[in-house]
Amino acid sequence: MRTDTGQVFKLEDYRPTDYLIPETGLTFRLSPEATRVTAVLTVERRDGVAASVPLVLDGDGLTLGRVAIDGQTLAPTDFFATPDQLTITTPPAAARFQLLIETELAPAHNEALMGLYRSSNVYCTQCEAEGFRRITYFLDRPDILSIYTVRIEAPHHEAPLLLSNGNPVGSGELADGWHYAVWHDPFPKPSYLFALVAGALGKVADSFVTLSGREVELGIFVEPGKERLAGYAMDALKRSMKWDEEAFGREYDLGVFNIVAVSDFNMGAMENKGLNIFNDKYVLADHETATDADFANIEAIIAHEYFHNWTGNRITCRDWFQLCLKEGLTVFRDHEFSADQRSRAVKRIAEVRTLKAHQFPEDQGPLAHPVRPRRYREINNFYTATVYEKGSEVVRMIRTILGAETFRAGMDLYFERHDGEAATIEDFIKVFEDVSGRDLSQFSLWYHQAGTPNLTISSTHNAAAQEFTLEIEQSVPPTPSESRKRLMHIPLAFSLVGADGKAIEYSGVEGASVEDGVIHIRKRRHMVRFSGVAERPAMSLNRGFSAPVTLSVEQRADDQFFLAGHDNDTFSRWQAFNTLLTEVLISAFRQVLDGRQPGFASRLIELAGKIAGDETLEPAYRALALALPSEADIARDIGKNIDPDAIFSAREALTVAIAEANREIFSDLYDRLTDKDEFRPDAASAGRRALRNTLLDYLSLLQGGAALAARHFQSATNMTDRAAALSVLALRHNGSPETVKALADFEAKYATDPLVMDKWFQIQASVPGPQTIHAVRALTGHPAFSMANPNRVRSLVGTFSSANQTGFHRADGEGYRFFVETVLQVEKRNPQLAARLATALRSWRSLEPARQGKAREALLSIANTENLSADLRDIVERTLA
Repeated sequence: MRTDTGQVFKLEDYRPTDYLIPETGLTFRLSPEATRVTAVLTVERRDGVAASVPLVLDGDGLTLGRVAIDGQTLAPTDFFATPDQLTITTPPAAARFQLLIETELAPAHNEALMGLYRSSNVYCTQCEAEGFRRITYFLDRPDILSIYTVRIEAPHHEAPLLLSNGNPVGSGELADGWHYAVWHDPFPKPSYLFALVAGALGKVADSFVTLSGREVELGIFVEPGKERLAGYAMDALKRSMKWDEEAFGREYDLGVFNIVAVSDFNMGAMENKGLNIFNDKYVLADHETATDADFANIEAIIAHEYFHNWTGNRITCRDWFQLCLKEGLTVFRDHEFSADQRSRAVKRIAEVRTLKAHQFPEDQGPLAHPVRPRRYREINNFYTATVYEKGSEVVRMIRTILGAETFRAGMDLYFERHDGEAATIEDFIKVFEDVSGRDLSQFSLWYHQAGTPNLTISSTHNAAAQEFTLEIEQSVPPTPSESRKRLMHIPLAFSLVGADGKAIEYSGVEGASVEDGVIHIRKRRHMVRFSGVAERPAMSLNRGFSAPVTLSVEQRADDQFFLAGHDNDTFSRWQAFNTLLTEVLISAFRQVLDGRQPGFASRLIELAGKIAGDETLEPAYRALALALPSEADIARDIGKNIDPDAIFSAREALTVAIAEANREIFSDLYDRLTDKDEFRPDAASAGRRALRNTLLDYLSLLQGGAALAARHFQSATNMTDRAAALSVLALRHNGSPETVKALADFEAKYATDPLVMDKWFQIQASVPGPQTIHAVRALTGHPAFSMANPNRVRSLVGTFSSANQTGFHRADGEGYRFFVETVLQVEKRNPQLAARLATALRSWRSLEPARQGKAREALLSIANTENLSADLRDIVERTLA
């Protein structure tokens, strides 16, 4: 385990390396305890670099065997080696030479799951961000692009399958039952995209014919016997390939494309060139074991990793500060794919909910950082919602500002200009400036400045003058290391909605640039005057969530109700209703704190019933609208002195009020939505199931609710309905006979399926209330649970600490004590996973004083632990700062 060195990497310190490695040859002689890696690196000195400049290569815990240059083994005086660095003190005078390095690894003991490791008898690699240096000494950074040729040797009975990047170019038998395979990747790539997989795996084979007529061999490799579960993933892959050709003009470039599913993986998936490696939860699915959410995730993540072939692989990032150049851009691309495959409005609502749930708290807390960070101590900790989700929103704003046609022209130029390069954010912005003729320097602050901007907006209408005025003021709150903020360019999509629900036309506008329904906010204050507006409109603002900002709008409640029922933009209807729900929940929270029983306006509760029964709206949309803001959402909007128990009570009171007032509507609709057809994972079918299961949650709070949920569980013919019913029983009726039986039945049925058991762990970890900590502690000793497997840890410990507000934030601090014990236990094996878990306390300062003090004690106890990994110490110290 690499412990903290205290080194801080700064964007301003970037400089090119003195040497390049244009060609890399690797030979792996695989063994669980002693894998031998022979690297033959073609090294080139950059022009102008003196021959006396040492060659310094990165390592991480390596055992060095031999070093040779141009066939001659080096004397000990010619190099200096530690487990973490190899320095060739006197390189050859020639500008180009071959460097041979032999290292020895123990994959079976690599529980960090970085570099080369062995999981379930399968050899696997994970090299992003800095895992390649755990395999061999190298210039392990994204701007070193190399052509790789890889030879893998292994016993045939142990590893009949030998995979790496690129195309297969050779294979054969060796002595003593061993065999080999050779792979060559003709496209220069950085070391983080290197991949190797070896083992006994089953294969699902297919093919795809590209736009130019080339046939590509497709393979998805899974644990033997699970091939039937990879069919949906293969279908998603082929749809992704076709969509990227149509939407972005990007054709796949190799003769093969392989995906491997493994059970022990720190991430969701990895886009290694031509050999994507996936966490098996994002590949394996059928109706009996996967929910509709699982199918949607598989589709999105398969697409995301495939789209990286161009946005990440063919054009990579110059350094890790440019991480959003591949991740944020590719998230935007996979969001667009999913929107085209499913419902664009529903997908957009889901994206915004995710952004607000994960990225907004990040922007508001001690871990805030720009989309392009300026410094880091541990790069693994910057794979964040800010880089991914906010990075995607920044790309979306570029399209909003320029229009779809010009945006596509900019993307075409980006691919043409930077193919085969390691690019920067400046390179990306420049192509859009070049194709549009616009100056995007102010807009580029979205990449460089942390924090969520707020827009304060008020309006007046002068009927006599037929003039409607919006007064808009922007501000960006201070974030760590950034107390003074610069003014942003914010594209605010809007509509002036009339009494008939249609947009009101206006004859002129002044005070800001307004184009195609977008107000371009560039100054601190704008007075935007619309002329020719006879009737007072309702303001529909930030339509489609055109910018990732918060709004403080002086708006009549009547207008919000009107928009929630009549806005012709479906997203904005949802946004208006969600705003109403949030406001009433915050009011109810304050009533609970004051010892009062919360009360709710009847028209809000009636509106919930109208939305549920509105057949003009997609069922999936209605399900999302009826899903109340989460406890974490409410806490984020309250901002400080958070009492999770009071928020829970307020939210439960509103849920019960909506259920009781709309009993007949909900019951009738629940019955009519009963699915009698064969299961299909398409968006329409999933939407009907989502609405029915949302209604079940409400109805379960009424008399006979536990019995209803139990019948739903027993009659379920798919995992979506079965897991939803089990969740309702556990969260609404914990400890009831129906719940105890359902949990036992579920466990007995799926005890041998780890991915399904993850749902069982997750549901129990979500049960609200102070008693859940005892169940979670007990479940860490369950035979199906393992601290060594990231999926198990995330399902139980991650769910409890990040998604169970009342359980984790127990008033006596017991949840925090469990958190400390578990994080430190996980860190001994897997520092990266421990650091991710530790972010659960990123908002500790927003808690009420007593909980805040206990959370701080927990963080300090981790910080004071000796020999902490760089990953964990970085998160904890930034959280405490």
